[in-house]
Amino acid sequence: MSFATAPRLSAGIPDDAPVLANAPLRPGFSRDSLSRYGDDSWDLGPAVFRENARRCHVTAHFCVVSDPAVARCLREYLHARLNIDLPGYPPPLAPASLRQAFNRARRFFEFTRTELGRCDLARVDQGLLNRYAKMLRDARCRPVIVAQLVAVVFDLYTYRARLPTAGLAIEPWPGRVPSQVAGYRFVPGENLTPRIPEEVMTPLLAWSLRYVTVFAQDILAARYERLRLEERQAELAAADAALSPDERRARRRSRLADYLEERRRQGRGVPVWTTAHNGKVRRDPVTGAVTPPVNWLLLHQHAGIDVHIEKKAHLQLTTGAPDLVTAAIDAIGIEIGGMDTPIAADPDTGRPWRPRFDAKTLAHEERMLQAACYVLCAYLTGMRDCEVQAMRAGCLLLTRSADGVIERYRIRSVAYKGKASGGERADWVTIEPVADAIRILEQLSAHAAAAIGSDTLWPVLDRQRGSKDHISAEIVRQLNLYRDHLNMLFGNLGEPVVPCGPTGAPWRLTTRQFRRTIAWHIANRPFGTIAGMIQYKHAWVAAFEGYAGTSRSGFRAEVEAERRLGQLDDILRYFDERQAGSALFGPAAARVGRALDAAVEELQPWPGMIADRGRLTAPCSPPLPALCMLASSPTVSSIRRVPSACAAPPTPIAVRRSSPSASRPGAPTPA
Repeated sequence: MSFATAPRLSAGIPDDAPVLANAPLRPGFSRDSLSRYGDDSWDLGPAVFRENARRCHVTAHFCVVSDPAVARCLREYLHARLNIDLPGYPPPLAPASLRQAFNRARRFFEFTRTELGRCDLARVDQGLLNRYAKMLRDARCRPVIVAQLVAVVFDLYTYRARLPTAGLAIEPWPGRVPSQVAGYRFVPGENLTPRIPEEVMTPLLAWSLRYVTVFAQDILAARYERLRLEERQAELAAADAALSPDERRARRRSRLADYLEERRRQGRGVPVWTTAHNGKVRRDPVTGAVTPPVNWLLLHQHAGIDVHIEKKAHLQLTTGAPDLVTAAIDAIGIEIGGMDTPIAADPDTGRPWRPRFDAKTLAHEERMLQAACYVLCAYLTGMRDCEVQAMRAGCLLLTRSADGVIERYRIRSVAYKGKASGGERADWVTIEPVADAIRILEQLSAHAAAAIGSDTLWPVLDRQRGSKDHISAEIVRQLNLYRDHLNMLFGNLGEPVVPCGPTGAPWRLTTRQFRRTIAWHIANRPFGTIAGMIQYKHAWVAAFEGYAGTSRSGFRAEVEAERRLGQLDDILRYFDERQAGSALFGPAAARVGRALDAAVEELQPWPGMIADRGRLTAPCSPPLPALCMLASSPTVSSIRRVPSACAAPPTPIAVRRSSPSASRPGAPTPA
């Protein structure tokens, strides 16, 4: 059926019609429970399978649109894009792109209302469309963004037979496509996602390994202690409920006195919080020193008091036990944190890696451990964020090679890119540090995941901080908080353990950077500083033998692309040095030298420099036969350079190999 002859809907879509007619739904959801066409808000979460999808991306709120005509057009357009599959046209809109499509279409409909006085698509002409495109360009939108916004206009014409009031009667920009209207030209080239600088990645990876292998045991032990304290607190409170108020008070004072006496015998002080909070501090009545306030929460847990239920039973009140606490502080002093879990020694310093825990610092360290596990899983596997966050308890498998000798760690997760909305099961074979991180995650996430009825490895650990169940896009904020936490806990003033980026500001971590960075390091620095930590040779084997991602994930192709780009960079450096007077020696020196001289004839550069380096690397430019053939040669790695007598010696650089160097001061050195 052609678009021109398709029957136009004579009436609108019923308000009680489900928003999604055919899209697959996650287990546990039925189509009857979906949002309806006439609802003020649409929530397509049941049709989004990716665990890292943000809730705001899968919802649309029509109640924020003041003009009913604009809201009506938005409903029609979104419903058509979500449910109608036209031959020869892009597939239906993915439910996870709902908010994005909502915002793009709303921009055009509101522009139409401003231009015409009301949102009437029947009155739209080519002049209005030209003004819309000009407005977008004048707003300094990038051409690719203009193309995406203009594509909505083409949709309104393509789906016009299925849109009761929102269809366009005229063909927009006949004979042209959105990219031509926007002046956008796609040029394939190097991945533009920034790589994490090595001076940033080295300590970040090293401290993440330290968190998983050393610090995690303390954090998990402290969590177990906290759970035991909460259970005992509930049991004591329940037993005291049958007593009279005076008996309850006496019994609780007795428990508190016993606890403080035990602290005295252990040579420990009265617990205070690690940091002041809510603007409250404690001032020592003798010395005048300011400290964080007393950790009344911990005292209440040992005394069996739940102040959420009995606010008047607070020990700080005059009817509680402030006299016992004050006397104990005078006698035995204070202790930061106060929990009983001992703190392991930092292997580098021999001192405890942090003060003892309290409830707040424990919750914070749990989130930092989760971030450390993410760094290892995302960086050392090459998995995408959606693939990492699809990991569930039991995803780690230990298998043996065909000869029964080599043990391999296999991760079972879901690949989404280029797949149906539900994704496709895939395996990643990885190395031992990732396996260690997954084992820690299974313990760390078990309680929070069980609370929401899930087996995900990435739940929100502290439910009091928000209403979300899954960490989703919050991981980006958590990773940067983790970077700052490392600097605060292990760094010195003016000397952070995770240094700033090239601009002098803290390097902002994003999830996409890890996959790009590991691909580049595997391809270009197999023996560099980081290589000494994680054995990149193993990761390289992983990329090409099935480790670190199957062919479904596309990681192998990304490593190959980075290898080719890195080798071309080496060739350009050889070119510059030869122009400066250096000589080459080695098995392929004569052939490579001829190829570089041929490139000089072709480029005609000024002495000692390449006139237009972009001509060498831009995929759309005519290839230079000499350098392109040289870049694909496996013999390049055998080249060595000899500086000429009249030229300043260039800095020696081993081709695609950097000699091991010492780790940055302050960063842990793995065994």
